[in-house]
Amino acid sequence: MDLRLLDALPTDAERDAIDAVVGEADGASDRVAHADRTRRHLLLPALRAAQLRVGWVSEGALGYASRRLSVPPADAYGVASFYALLALEERPADLTHVCTDLSCALKGARVAPGEHASPCLGLCERAPASYRTIAGVAPRELQLPESGPPLPQAGDSSLRLLRRIGAGIDPTSLEAYVAAGGFEQLRRARELGGDTVIGELKESRLLGRGGAAFPTGVKWEAVAGQQAQPHYVVCNADESEPGTFKDRVLMESDPFALVESIAIAAFATGARKAFIYVRAEYPLAHERIRNAIARSAPHLDGIEIELRIGAGAYVCGEETALFQSIEGYRGEPRNKPPFPVEVGLFGKPTAVNNVETLFNVLEVLRDGGADYALTGTEGSTGTRLFCVSGCVERPGLYELPFGATLRELLELAGSAPPKAVLLGGAAGAFVGPELLDLKLTHEDTRAAGVTLGSGVVIVYDERAELVPALLRIAEFFRDESCGQCVPCRVGTVRQEEALMRLAAGAPHADERETLAELAQVMRDASICGLGQTAANAIESAIVNLGVFA
Repeated sequence: MDLRLLDALPTDAERDAIDAVVGEADGASDRVAHADRTRRHLLLPALRAAQLRVGWVSEGALGYASRRLSVPPADAYGVASFYALLALEERPADLTHVCTDLSCALKGARVAPGEHASPCLGLCERAPASYRTIAGVAPRELQLPESGPPLPQAGDSSLRLLRRIGAGIDPTSLEAYVAAGGFEQLRRARELGGDTVIGELKESRLLGRGGAAFPTGVKWEAVAGQQAQPHYVVCNADESEPGTFKDRVLMESDPFALVESIAIAAFATGARKAFIYVRAEYPLAHERIRNAIARSAPHLDGIEIELRIGAGAYVCGEETALFQSIEGYRGEPRNKPPFPVEVGLFGKPTAVNNVETLFNVLEVLRDGGADYALTGTEGSTGTRLFCVSGCVERPGLYELPFGATLRELLELAGSAPPKAVLLGGAAGAFVGPELLDLKLTHEDTRAAGVTLGSGVVIVYDERAELVPALLRIAEFFRDESCGQCVPCRVGTVRQEEALMRLAAGAPHADERETLAELAQVMRDASICGLGQTAANAIESAIVNLGVFA
């Protein structure tokens, strides 16, 4: 691309869209005002605003945003070109992205002429699904189908995280949330004090629900104890793992609970500012969260919560890549240490939790840490949300106590005896029917050599083909690698090539040896979890299920 960003001029529409994000230009010149020099973090919102207005990010819009925010033009281009949903070439203002990922593929997803193929859109219980963007003065973004099946467990008295959703409480009404007990736990947290809140979390043994399963109380304690100021809280709602949609359901259907739990996290860790980073393909969640933040202001005691929207990058689900994205850089993971509790967002101590983890904080304060820990098992306390899709009669979001078996979950979802089940998504592992009685806990899945990950459960029946699924997983990781480190950048490409040769009938022993070597290198040498887990599902299908035997 021949960049002429220093000379390219925006249209009036693009200028207005960007100014609405960064503020009016200082005087007649659109050169950077002094106050703009520390606002690089507005680069991604500005570029997204320009695209929502005209349908793509032109050289004029990119150049104007870079001048307004004092970002070098080549640097701004590097950021814009990093995100799959930012278009740097002109395209139709009305565009449909059709999901062709694992769950939608099982339901016969097809891309028509003029449509764009997309990785998982987080609408797996509605498969096949799509995401439509309509640029203009009043831009629109739509999830299609616009609604899905009802909550399968609605009316179940054992629900905890899904309690209000199952009761059908209006997610747009502050009054309805307060009447159902909303903001009582924030009030209780203030009465207890931050140290006691953290003590309750540690006693509950609540582990993070994003996949890493790190103790939440330990993380908050580490942030609270840091002398550097300010502290930040970040809610990681960039769930892009194929097959995952739990955080979307929580944000769309119970957004005030997320706001309350973030406020508790900020209070306990000594933060006054929090960010919710949500993937771009969740427009209804954006709307509901904005409304909840605005209406909750009287309850927040000055804690500021800001919604940030991504632009299509799976790797931004990694916490340090997410920081980079918020700060206005390419979403490339950082080396650790230092860890986010010490050097996180904007170089300050930061507590990062996903949506499901934060919802559990409300339950810990409601029950008390010791009583909360009575549910589940010694190593996995509380309940867990499972995103069930694929070859089942009742796809959807399910809540079960840790320790329930895979068989029990599949029976709830109406699954016939499966040929295989993918646990944890593309970064997870395939299991066969011999593991249907596997207890769904961190310790039991770890012992079985698999993972719960983000709660993904994709079911493959006897008619489903596994080879296309493996090829799609390899393609997904190849596309989503940020390219920063060689083991992942090259390894994901070579992995896909080896699988394609296997699918074409190449000698199995040689290619399986190649795949095993690639998997080991990516696990050992990749900077972040994307490369470290890129071979997991593929390797498990070959070893556990005998694919390509």
